[in-house]
Formats: sequence, structure tokens, C-alpha cells
Amino acid sequence: MVSVVPLQATEDATRKTFWLISNYEKILFYFLATVTVFVFAYGTYNRFARYGDGKADWFDRLDDLPGRVSSAAKIVASNEKQFNRDLVAGLMHAFILWGFLTLLIATTILFIDEWYRVLTIAAGDRQSFWVGDFYLSYQLVTDALGLLFVIGLAVAIWRRYVVRAERLWGKHTNWEDAFLVWSLLLLGVGGFLLEGLRILGTGDAIVTVEPVSFVGTATALGLAGIGMNASTAAAVYPLAWWSHSVLAFLFIAAIPYAKPFHMISSFANVVTRDDKAGVRLPGVPSDLDATNAESIDDFTWKELLDQDACTKCGRCSSVCPAKASGRPLDPRDVILDLKQYRQSLEREGGETKPIVADGGVIDTKTMESCMSCMACMDACPVEIEHLKSFTRLNRQLTDQGDVQSSMQDVFQNVMTKGNTFGDSPEARGDWTEDLAFDVADARETDVEYLWYVGDYPSYDDRNKKVARSLATLFEHADAEVGILYDDEVYDGNDIRRVGEEFLYVEQAGTLIDSFEDCSFEKIVCTDPHSYNTFKNEYPEVDFAEFADDPMMEFEIDGFWNDGDGADVYHWTQAVEELVEDDALGLQGTELEYTVTYHDPCHLGRYNDEYEAPRELVRATGCSLHEMPRNRANSFCCGGGGGGLWMEVDEEEKPSEERLREALEDTDAGDGIEKFVVACPMCMTMYEDGRKTGGFEDDIEIVDVAELLVEAVETNGATPTAGSDPDAAPADD
Repeated sequence: MVSVVPLQATEDATRKTFWLISNYEKILFYFLATVTVFVFAYGTYNRFARYGDGKADWFDRLDDLPGRVSSAAKIVASNEKQFNRDLVAGLMHAFILWGFLTLLIATTILFIDEWYRVLTIAAGDRQSFWVGDFYLSYQLVTDALGLLFVIGLAVAIWRRYVVRAERLWGKHTNWEDAFLVWSLLLLGVGGFLLEGLRILGTGDAIVTVEPVSFVGTATALGLAGIGMNASTAAAVYPLAWWSHSVLAFLFIAAIPYAKPFHMISSFANVVTRDDKAGVRLPGVPSDLDATNAESIDDFTWKELLDQDACTKCGRCSSVCPAKASGRPLDPRDVILDLKQYRQSLEREGGETKPIVADGGVIDTKTMESCMSCMACMDACPVEIEHLKSFTRLNRQLTDQGDVQSSMQDVFQNVMTKGNTFGDSPEARGDWTEDLAFDVADARETDVEYLWYVGDYPSYDDRNKKVARSLATLFEHADAEVGILYDDEVYDGNDIRRVGEEFLYVEQAGTLIDSFEDCSFEKIVCTDPHSYNTFKNEYPEVDFAEFADDPMMEFEIDGFWNDGDGADVYHWTQAVEELVEDDALGLQGTELEYTVTYHDPCHLGRYNDEYEAPRELVRATGCSLHEMPRNRANSFCCGGGGGGLWMEVDEEEKPSEERLREALEDTDAGDGIEKFVVACPMCMTMYEDGRKTGGFEDDIEIVDVAELLVEAVETNGATPTAGSDPDAAPADD
């Protein structure tokens, strides 16, 4: 027989908190609860105290703490990064997070109400706020969110143990992963079981339907359906209650000592994040005795927190182009290997090992594999700053002299010739000789745009064509553009990410001296790598620290461009403005090509510029089709982080995989005629991948600038980008 209780509140609508639990058991419960809280607090304190052993970070990560906490709460509560690339995982985590927080708040409310009753009894008037509308609302919310909590955990277990999603498994998978999901699931299911037993046990052979406790009622009906009666439910209830309570105590006590600690450390990591992490890197002290990663003690407190915040979710691993290419790099494993080594020293002492070396905590080849593309950081839901730790490891390799000979040759070329090719500085402007017009010398005339051409457009034959195309666009638009000719030197972006910090500073100071001798309004860069380093990294360097270093032969003293200095543009941004002003005369242009566009890491993920290149491609009239991995999810060409010069073993080049994606996975399929890039390094890597991957007859690699020049010429403008300056001009 079923009796229905209306949803409307009554003043005395409530239930007993400790049903069938004796006073002696309550005393034992509170004793165990006190011990649990002590163990939790002690463990949490120790975990955070260990961060004090880390070095100070390079900037204040606790400035505007209320604002940081508020921003972190929004990121965590919305689960916004959990939804990136994986809708199911996002919903799953949202259900678990909000269910857990709701049940935590519900338990806290019960605790407060219980002591409120005790205090009011002492005052001679026993009261409770857990009655009436509040009680009914409480029950409805906890049942609803508790159900989502259980569903989320069931999905998590299904993905981990049935589907066995690849990214959830790795060398660091252990008992902690199982403990987290199974203990939470048992707590969620156990809570509903207790609710069902109570509803059935208080019914005296009648199951009383409580609409606000719809999951508990369904559980009670299920128990009754399998033959359990009220007396059996009442007999089982205390055992189930204690089992549930002890499991809850064990879980809470274990939080600081196992994977559940990520619930705390991850939030702290989001609070202390650097919104420009990776985009800018910390400098090194001018003291030559300073170490980078000789021991685990060289890491900053934030890097130690990064290690503890890792949830082993594998999102970084699943997007890493190095790992996808078969290189020996797994971003998750690097972070967790460092954590495991640190914890082993803390627990056992033991023999120390080199942090990064052949046979060290991190192997040399692992760090040589990193492309500095920042895909791992973009994918990480808890804001781990992989690239900061990776750069520290690379700097240590450089300090030890453990870099490849090909990379050492690049360092030598930069030191002696000011460019990565080792060619004559006087030849840097030779690419302009094939133009039918002169490119202004910014050292001799005032210009609006100081154009930093860069190494590859200056010395590499394929990229010289791009430089000439871009010069043609500026000329056609009557833009006031000048270059530095042989006073231009390498910007240093990629050798910095390989670990050569002092050479980077020397190049930066030398180049800035040349900038200072010119009169201009804006800096425009061919290469997104240069764009990033001028915009985000040069202004962070305090050149005064190196003023007394005889190796640093530059005049700048202090910071550069850190106030109201020149704006820095990637060329696509500058030309987009010209197109908007119709300075190139592209109205009505229709290049009948089917193309796809590749987002360079340093323009896209690093600096959130996705639309300017696409607007320029559309302005040519081409039919633009996106690859599945585009914008922030773009797949690296393999050239960053020194990849352009490194010799690595890989199953398939990243450039080959990307070209395959363009031809097979876009809507246009093999109808894609041109693979469009906006980066000299991408041009070099994809031209190589087109040959080694067997795509030479299938697709053409072109720069956005080359498409634009063709569009301008199609509209009747004078062709000035070609190799023959004496060619007859087209009719205007």
C-alpha cells in the first residue's frame, strides 16, 4: 500500500537526523569526525607548507587576491575548460563537481542545525531551522544534485574501466585513481540507500512517497519490490549508516595524501595562474652561478603546486603533437615524474638523480621533443604551466651542454652572424633586389611601420618569395614601411625556448638598440614568433641587470616599450586594416581556389589572433574550409621550440599528419587545392612535409601574402612581387 504526502510544506515537515543511532554512537561519531578533521587539516597544512621550500616566483601571483579568487571561482564553477574538446567529459565533471559541492553544503547544514538544536536545548527551548519549506527545498535539491553526482561518477567509471579511454591511462595510473571515483560513487549510492532504508523503515509496511525525496522514494520502492519490509530496513539501517560514515571519514582523511587533494590544489593553482604563462617566460638572474634545474629545489613554489594540481586527466597528452608523432614526450608524465621524484625524496630521502639528463628524472630526448606549441597548457583544465617547467629543464640542458650539435651550430651562428643561418649580415636585405621598387631603409627615413622581416624571409629562398609578396602589398597600399637591412638580427624567440637565455637577452638588446635609432610608429612582423616576443617578452626584460656584463654589448638600460611605446603587429593585422580601408583594391575579387588555413601556434594559441588571416583569405574570394583542428585547437607544424633545427626520431612528422588532415578531414576533402599559412616556420615545415609525406601532387603550400598578391594582380594591379623586375606591368 502506498500513501502520498503532498509537496506543500507544513510547519513540522522534517525528519530525525540520527534515526536509530544511540547517544553512545553519536559520541563515537563525533569523536571520529574530530579525528578526521584533524588528520585532514594536518595533511593539508603540510602539503601547503612544502611549497615554502620552493623558490620565489618571478612575479607576484597573489596580487589582487579577491579578484583572483573570484575569477578562479568562475572558471572552476562553470567547468568551462572541461568542456573543451570533450562535451561528455565536461558534463560528467560538472555533475560530479556540483553534486559533490551540494552534498558537502547539505552535510554542513545538518551539522549546523544539530548544534543549533543542542544550544537551544541548553537555553531551554529546543529549536531547528531544518523544517517546513526549508527542509522540503533542501530534500529536493540534494536528491536532484545527488542523482547528477551519481550519474557523473557512473559515466567516469564507464569511460575509465569499460571504454578505457586512452588518455585516462598512463604510467602514473595507480590505486589513487580507483579510490577517488569508487569511494565517491559508494558515498553517493550509499546516501540514497540510507534514504531509501529510512523511508521504508518508517512506513510500517507502508512505503510513504516523499515527492521531494524522489530518488530516496524510488530506492525505497525498489527495496520493497525485492521483498524488504520495514523491520528489515530498520535492522539494516544502523549498519549501512556506519558503513557510509566510516567511508566518508576515510575519504576526507585521505584527501591531503592522495589524488583527492586535487580538489584543493587545483583551485589554488587556478587562483595563482599567470594569464600570460608560456606567452612570456621568466628571465634568469644575471648571476652566472644561478642554477636552473640542478635539483628539485630549483623549482618555484608555483611549479611544485602545478605538480600537485595535476589530475592525471591526460588532456595535455591527448593534444600534444610530439606525443602524437611518436616522440618520447608526454606532458603529463613530465609533470608527474617530477612530482614522484620530489615525493620520494620527501618520504624516503634516497639517492638524488640529475633532473634532466640521459637516465635522469626526465630524459634528454623527452625535452628535445617539445615544440613549445602550448597545446598542453591550452587543454589543461587546472591551469598547469607546463611550458614554464619545460623551459627550466631546457635551460638546464643548455647549461650542461647537453643540446644537439645541430642546435649548438644555431647558437654559434647567432653569436657570430646575428642570424640562425650563419650567413652574412650584409646579405640580409638581398631579397629586396628582385623587386621593381625600393624598400625604404628605416635607419635613414621616418616610417609608419618598422618592418621586422626575420631570418627565414631574409635568407630562405622559399620564404623570400613571401617577403617580396608582403613588400608588394605594402607598396601597392602606399604604406610607409621601412626595414633595418643589415642592422636587423635574430629576435631570439626559439633559442630562448630551447634554453639559451643569455644569448636571447644579447640579441634582444642589440635589436632594441637598432629600434631606438629609428623613427617609427608601429612594429610589424612577418613571423608570429617575432610578433610574440616583441609584444610580450621584450618588455619584461630588465636590461639594467646586464649593464655590467661585457658580453652584453648593447646600450639599452632598463625596460623597453613597457609604457606608451610602439604597438606591435603581425603583418596580417596590419594588412587587414589596409584591406578595410580598401587600400589594396580587392573589392569584388574572386580567386577560384578551394583552400584551408593553418593557425600558427604563436599567432593563435599564444596571442588569440584567429580572424585577421581568415579575413584576408576571404578577401581574395577563395573558398575557405576549416580543418577539424583549428583556432585554439590547431595542430602544431613541428617547427617551434627548436624543432626546425632538431634531429628527432618520430613515426610521422607533425607536418605530414596536418596535411593528411587537410586533404581527408575537411568538408572539401581532397578538393583542397592550397594549404594557406601565415608563418615562415610553418611554410618551411609544410614544404618539407609535402615532400616527405608524398603530397607534392595533391596540394600547394602558400602564404596568405601570396594569395593577396595574386588577388591584387587579378584586379589589374602592377605585378611587383615576382622575380623579374623587368616584366611588363599589367594594364591598370
